[in-house]
Amino acid sequence: MNKKSMRAIVKEKRGYGASLKEVPIPQIGDLDVLIQVKATSICGTDVHIYTWDEWSESRVNPPYVFGHEFAGVVVEKGKLVNNVEVGDHVSAETHIVCGHCPQCLTGQAHICANTEIIGVDRDGCFAEYVALPAENMWKNDPSLPFEVASIQEPMGNAVHTVLSGDVAGKTVAIIGCGPIGIMAVGIAKAAGASQVIAFDLNEYRLQLAKKMGATTVVNAGDEDVLNIASQLTKGYGVDVVCEMSGHPIAMNQGFKMVTNGGRVAILSLPVKPVEIDVTNDIVFKGVTVKGITGRRMYETWQQVSGLLSSGQVDVTPMITHHFSLEDYEKGFDLMLQGKCGKVVLHP
Repeated sequence: MNKKSMRAIVKEKRGYGASLKEVPIPQIGDLDVLIQVKATSICGTDVHIYTWDEWSESRVNPPYVFGHEFAGVVVEKGKLVNNVEVGDHVSAETHIVCGHCPQCLTGQAHICANTEIIGVDRDGCFAEYVALPAENMWKNDPSLPFEVASIQEPMGNAVHTVLSGDVAGKTVAIIGCGPIGIMAVGIAKAAGASQVIAFDLNEYRLQLAKKMGATTVVNAGDEDVLNIASQLTKGYGVDVVCEMSGHPIAMNQGFKMVTNGGRVAILSLPVKPVEIDVTNDIVFKGVTVKGITGRRMYETWQQVSGLLSSGQVDVTPMITHHFSLEDYEKGFDLMLQGKCGKVVLHP
């Protein structure tokens, strides 16, 4: 490749914002690939980094290129790489794992004790090119649009959350309708949930949840959440609660609305400790609580690919905005205002 530099969105310093810079194209090792990024989507984690909240302050070390959700084309591969070829359409599992800790050795690499996340712990994909280990590549069907392929990683979070237990024929509550929550609605519906009840404070996103298949949408600011959940389940409570909001009040409501013997799957990241009535809302109810991180490698990717290729989940209603890399600030502003579904940047 003759080109030596590329445009990238760089988290330059500790504090609010980011900058569009010209930076060197990353070099690859023998086991790596270089990917030309065709579409990259903004995640809630990127917003945390952009706004520089408490979590970012404790985790992120600028300056570096951030962003971790993408789709692109392999343009160069290391001499020991044999699982992908130049020209392949790819996305990537963003957790780079060690392969030798107890979790990796027992098929639980998604909770590897030594995980590095691209765009958080190392350079990411808000750029024209990104270099990654070849073993993290997920090959995409060339017919899959790049913008859809770019959101497979967060869709994997939604799939992992919803399908961490049985869903068919059950009532499912999705608490928090950010982009991953909205995708979770469509996944629960495709998995055969009898009802999918979506809760949020944002009317725009509740309407997107409805487009994705929610049977009932509830504005938690205007309505009695627990009363509605009780009415919709004949007083028994919801079978499965997927907590995507991270808000202490919403999380408590989730534990109160779940039925005896039900499941609460938590993907959200509350910024502070949350008080839960463990005695009455977990122990006496016999509730199963699942903490969800990342995607099961690579079982979840297979599920995501299958749901998309079969047409059982159509994510296009929640991809609401497209911008060039130069207009990244518009994308972040929309995310901060909550007036969008998924925002995709095109380098």
